[in-house]
Amino acid sequence: MVYLITVVAYLTLLFGISVWLSFRVKSQEDFMVAGRTLTWPVLVGTLLATWIGSGSIFGGGTLGYQQGFAALWQPAGAWLGIVIIYFIAGRARRFGQFTVPDIMEARYSVPARVLATVATVVSYVIIVSYQFRGGGRVIELVLPQIGYQWGVVITAVVATGFTVFAGLLSVAYTDIANGLIILVGTLISVPYLLHAAGGWTAVRANLPASHFAPLGTMSLTGALALFMPTLFLLLGNANMYQRFFAARDEREARRSCIGWVVGVMIVETLVITLAVVGSSMGPFRGLEHPETIIPEVARHGLPTVIGCLLLAAIVAIIVSTADSFLLVPATNLVRDVYQRFINPRATERTILLLSRLAVLLLGLLAFGISMTTFKGILQAVLAAYSIYGAAVTPALLAVFFWPRATSHGATASILAGTITWFIWEIGHNVVLAGDAYPLGIETIYPALAASFLALVGVSLATDPQPEKARPFAARPNTRAGS
Repeated sequence: MVYLITVVAYLTLLFGISVWLSFRVKSQEDFMVAGRTLTWPVLVGTLLATWIGSGSIFGGGTLGYQQGFAALWQPAGAWLGIVIIYFIAGRARRFGQFTVPDIMEARYSVPARVLATVATVVSYVIIVSYQFRGGGRVIELVLPQIGYQWGVVITAVVATGFTVFAGLLSVAYTDIANGLIILVGTLISVPYLLHAAGGWTAVRANLPASHFAPLGTMSLTGALALFMPTLFLLLGNANMYQRFFAARDEREARRSCIGWVVGVMIVETLVITLAVVGSSMGPFRGLEHPETIIPEVARHGLPTVIGCLLLAAIVAIIVSTADSFLLVPATNLVRDVYQRFINPRATERTILLLSRLAVLLLGLLAFGISMTTFKGILQAVLAAYSIYGAAVTPALLAVFFWPRATSHGATASILAGTITWFIWEIGHNVVLAGDAYPLGIETIYPALAASFLALVGVSLATDPQPEKARPFAARPNTRAGS
């Protein structure tokens, strides 16, 4: 009961903060980009809590349980991605818009904006769906009489309601606490669990040697199939760009990347370490759902106080990640579809109302997906990362790194990546029932190849557009008279 009380109390506190902050939301700028007031410590907290979600806790936990430390291939993609992003964070803030599709239209064309919106909505709703599933697993563990499905319902209601109130303003500031609690929770949990397992000597003796090998039991192509979707999702992550747009200035946006990469490296390494150490202990061998190894360890492998802390952190970041991934597609639908094409003169009051309605409807859609598709959270993680990484990221990276890219090339790239992803995922989940991939090749490879080939080939075959590339240059033109 103490675990349940801790989780409920912490969520109630966060919800109260959200309601209080909702009174400060007066415009779409407040709701979508927190009034562009965020400093780098706040940005670090919200970037960390947004990235560390069910994908890290349950997807990473599954891999750590099954593959040992080779599971680090998946989060390592994000670590490299954040290092690269450091060099464009300031330029993103300088652009000062609301969404990634804003960038796509300014640099390319209206079709690029629309297609990027579609890919974002599909990918992010899938990501939200497995946050709900992760929350359901935790609630089932804490309160078995409720069960998994009602746990999913409760998570969906809390996460959706939380976002409806105050948008990014509430998400960003509550994420400071969420980021700190997951960092502290994992830092404290690992040495306690390692001691309970009998130390590293006992852990190594109870696990196969492959758990400590660089690739585990995977091939290099299998490891890269974990690394690349994470890398390309991170490089194009609309949540990240939205937070850069919300930064007080370019310097704050760049500085946040340093704290972010350090925090992510520490937390994700500790999460996988918890999974590996837990898998060596008798009570956690042969779990029916390996994806639950981290909450199982929190509930049954740690002292009560530390277990409560870790469980509260897990639930909080699940809700936080769901909030963020609900807010982005809602913003896309309202700003990039309704305000851009249907009612450009919509009032602030109308935009706020529709933004909240969009969050609610997308939450319902994500809930439906969570109950009907994908065998496990890890499968949903890779599918969501792959579609966004293949469809949006190549054209988005070209905005900042390849001035020769053209509007037609970007449109072709998004279409090619999206269509290839759908073909491969239908073959994987429908034709082959999730047991294999077409031609034995993971989705990320053909989808990324199609996207990059279309971007480069079509761009080189069409006229360059230097006037569109100029505003996104590494350094703005400051010559006198320019």
